[in-house]
Amino acid sequence: QQTNRLIWSRYPNLKKQFWLENTFWSDGYFACSVGNASADTIRKYIQEQA
Repeated sequence: QQTNRLIWSRYPNLKKQFWLENTFWSDGYFACSVGNASADTIRKYIQEQA
């Protein structure tokens, strides 16, 4: 909750525009398939995102 308060205090317009609830985080998960890519290919892709 401390993170929520900090975000909302610094960026009050975000709360009005994007979130109806008084929370920044939500429960859930992300899953994705990478097809036939090797672990090295995936690692390289992730490292190049930074």
